[in-house]
Amino acid sequence: MCPWAWGSEPVFRRLRAASAGRVRWRRAYAVLFDDEVEDPAPDPAAETAWYAGYVEEISTHTGAPRAALLARVASSSWPSSLVAVAAELQGADVAEGVLRRLRETVFVLGDPADTLDRAVAAARGVPGLDTDRLRSDAVSAASRERVERDRAEARRPVAEVRSVRGDSPHPGSARETPDGGFRYALPTLLVRTPSGRRAVPGWRPYEAYAAAFEELRPGLLDPSAPLSPAEALERHRSLTEPERRLLAPGVWPPPGAVPVVGPNGPLWLHPDEASAREDSPFRPVTGP
Repeated sequence: MCPWAWGSEPVFRRLRAASAGRVRWRRAYAVLFDDEVEDPAPDPAAETAWYAGYVEEISTHTGAPRAALLARVASSSWPSSLVAVAAELQGADVAEGVLRRLRETVFVLGDPADTLDRAVAAARGVPGLDTDRLRSDAVSAASRERVERDRAEARRPVAEVRSVRGDSPHPGSARETPDGGFRYALPTLLVRTPSGRRAVPGWRPYEAYAAAFEELRPGLLDPSAPLSPAEALERHRSLTEPERRLLAPGVWPPPGAVPVVGPNGPLWLHPDEASAREDSPFRPVTGP
């Protein structure tokens, strides 16, 4: 539910493709909006107006889509985090599809998946997903324990991100928490090998992440040619403008691509993905 993490997806998708089969990726869910320890906003309408402006300002840097109207600030990150970790039990492709749908509820649709019912509904129709199992796994003790571990890990930032300088609009210094502690700024990538680690916090170009990999394991990343526009849309099913430019340079759009209109540019859906969302309460508004 972090707009900087949403805006970093083009780079992370490219990194995952370049390191496929050679790196084990693990996401940690920081629980950005934690209703279990934080009091609700005294003026929800004012909070929503402020947050919508915050997302809009960030989108000027990232180029990522944003919702035309934000219904509210998410009341909690717990439901979407639990559903995201539950989806991992059904395989990497299912997990990627579910997490993407959850993010789009905030940044494309403006209707955050901040309850269990909303999060499960947003995921419905992801290829290969067993929705009943997703709901059952999301409320399991194992999923709860996993997210609790992730949340705790996010609040133990490594020393090198305590103070970060740079010319990025979001350098990524660790953020102070209400209890006086710290948590990682989102996103933060930790690259670990037996010989060392590198932390790459905040909003960074692809080259900054690639340099961290190269320092620890030279030659690890695959410089293969990018996918064609049609191949990229088939692979990812949903692409923002920054993603399609980074991942699939070429004549755009490919045949059948469905645009989801928005104030910061369209989101592009594979036709099968657009069809899969037709019966969803989180169905996007498409247009020419």
